Amino acid sequence: MLFRKLIEKRIASYQTEMTKRYYDEVSGMYDKMRGWRHDYRHHIQTMKVHMANGDYAQVSEYLDMLDNDLTNVETVVKTGDPMADAVLNSKLSVALQKNINVKAEARIPVRLTTPELDFCIILGNLLDNAIEATLPLPEEERLIRVYLEMKGNYLYIHIANSAAGSKKTKIGNRFKSTKSKDHGFGLIRTDDVVRKNGGYIVRASEDGAFTTEVLLPQAIQKP
Repeated sequence: MLFRKLIEKRIASYQTEMTKRYYDEVSGMYDKMRGWRHDYRHHIQTMKVHMANGDYAQVSEYLDMLDNDLTNVETVVKTGDPMADAVLNSKLSVALQKNINVKAEARIPVRLTTPELDFCIILGNLLDNAIEATLPLPEEERLIRVYLEMKGNYLYIHIANSAAGSKKTKIGNRFKSTKSKDHGFGLIRTDDVVRKNGGYIVRASEDGAFTTEVLLPQAIQKP
């Protein structure tokens, strides 16, 4: 009983830490977007001055700089769900900054029964795990695929990533973690949150790849 309480306390602490990290990442991304929008008029005026002076090389150089800056803050995915957009875009932006190739397709046209905080924990943990797994690989081999779409009355989440080494070892219903203890708590927490919300989660490991599939129920629409 005491051991179980210690485990639950550690998992709760991990959840609090992860939630703060997700919030900080999302806030950072939107701060960058707001900053760019704030400076938009200044950028336009600067280019107008260069154009009026016939300094087209400076205009071209300035446009390249803006394009590079915008690439770092642009929205990668638009799902139709604000929380999913915030989490996916913040995490995938982190992946791009780490030179991980990202292919994402996501659409959430309905409301889910899963609370926003739990949804954030599920998506955040899955993407954190995918990012961590790709980093030991050479940059040209780093890849994360994200797919979210409705299947019947469930939201289907499919996240696959390239991974170093051979097929991972499975202990019971879970794959053995080669990362820190906190990584293991993240896997446990994700599984618990999915099942608590009436969902299903399955993981599969192959040589050079790891896949997670999740089903989360749609909220019943009132007539």
